[in-house]
Amino acid sequence: MLKRILATLFLLSILSSCVLPAPKADSALGGGSAQWWNESVFYEIFVRSFNDSDGNGIGDFNGVTQKLDYLQSLGVNAIWLMPIFPSPSYHGYDVTNYYNVNVDYGSMDDFKNLLAEAHKRDIRIIIDLVLNHTSDQHPWFKSANSDPNSPYRDYYVWSEAGKGGNWREGNQGSYFGLFCGCMPDLNYNNPAVTASMEKVTDFWLKEVGVDGFRIDAAKHLIEDGDKVQNTPATHEWFKGFYTEYKGQNPQAYTVGEVFGAGSSVIKSYTGNQMDQIFSFEMSSGFVNSANGGANSGITSAFKFAFQDMPDFNYATFLTNHDQTRAMSVFNGSVDKAKVAAFLMLTSPGTPFIYYGEEIGMQGQKPDEDLRVPMQWSNSANAGFSTDTPWRAPNEDFTTVNVAAQTDDPASLLNHYRTLIQLRKEHPALQIGDAVLIETGNPAVFALLRTSGKEKILILVNLGKTPISDYKLSLGESILKNGTLTPTSLFGSAQAQSLKVIDGNFSGYIPLDELPPYQMYLFNLK
Repeated sequence: MLKRILATLFLLSILSSCVLPAPKADSALGGGSAQWWNESVFYEIFVRSFNDSDGNGIGDFNGVTQKLDYLQSLGVNAIWLMPIFPSPSYHGYDVTNYYNVNVDYGSMDDFKNLLAEAHKRDIRIIIDLVLNHTSDQHPWFKSANSDPNSPYRDYYVWSEAGKGGNWREGNQGSYFGLFCGCMPDLNYNNPAVTASMEKVTDFWLKEVGVDGFRIDAAKHLIEDGDKVQNTPATHEWFKGFYTEYKGQNPQAYTVGEVFGAGSSVIKSYTGNQMDQIFSFEMSSGFVNSANGGANSGITSAFKFAFQDMPDFNYATFLTNHDQTRAMSVFNGSVDKAKVAAFLMLTSPGTPFIYYGEEIGMQGQKPDEDLRVPMQWSNSANAGFSTDTPWRAPNEDFTTVNVAAQTDDPASLLNHYRTLIQLRKEHPALQIGDAVLIETGNPAVFALLRTSGKEKILILVNLGKTPISDYKLSLGESILKNGTLTPTSLFGSAQAQSLKVIDGNFSGYIPLDELPPYQMYLFNLK
């Protein structure tokens, strides 16, 4: 009997040790799906430029908290915060302390309050995690650079012979800094570095309660000679990283920045390394087709996705904080901006919206001008701050702002709101399969999204002139034979019924004419 009791206790101890701790701040969130990101629309925020709550010209955590109701009204249910760690730079991508927050943005308590208030609204938050490098002001590097016998010496990559290029002259030899001397690369061939960063993720996931990470510069993690991106060692490291963070919180989400990545590269990182990767291929497709008025860009991106990522398990976006803003690409054309948003928000993948994109904010290099203050109103400083902002707002803030667009049903802002709501209401738009529809006209794009019994036809005139010369054809046999009646979900119009023969259709003309830049969603029943 005693042996049986001891055996039972031993078994219980094993089982209890295998129970994964629940994230502290997740209790207020609805649902429990480990794939919650597939049902999310993210919003990227540069805290310094979003909203200043204390009147010092710098955005802060409390300022973001004050605007959560706005984000909820927009319809987003997840936020990506650009770096919030202490840093000597304005952008924060050179970290000096992975266990605290930038004092410019407030305190850790302020951040935890933001997290709690977001979770009350069923809004999750992921934070930028800079794994590739630290700041040269980080205590690890200061120690390594001053003492060749420092315990942190092997946290970085050193060479006596390294000169020029990405090698930077240090106090005790040359160190590798891919981006600049101010950002020395970490040495992930050293297990101690990996262990240190695993402690960082454990802290943020379990102690603070964030919902995941955006991994900066993921492809550059481990170099192999002259090869500085997508090395086998980098992929192997991320496999271990995936196991670690999922063990810390099975519902944690990571999205990787592999700059320029198309579907084939995305495929090499997903499944057992990161949950998703940003698709720069889809981004270019959305923006180029909207800007050029031709379906070749978006069609090409889809064809690569069908080939390499048929489950569409990637993140989508128009532009981000490193790129010319979409509205600047479109030279201020609201029509083109609406088309691009329509393409992204009706396509597969997890969409990310860059702050201000939804109202048509513009911005071109230098980087600071891609990240200027959010335009809330036509009042002083664009309603961002009561003091002089850290960076001057765009001059067009008097006419391009949230307040001016909130109650205008034809505004870009309400265009985003409507599409995000439709995406939430219709599984076909959110998680459904996708099939390209031949249109017979390069200025017309069409896509069929399906989920269960739901079938939604997406149709858009990408150009600036009316189109009547087009015919829709579906080559794949995926529909039931019979007559389908289109019901308009977006773009008021009564379309012709659709006859399905042999599971497909051809020569279908739902509307006699497609007006310029007109977009439609039809529920086929």
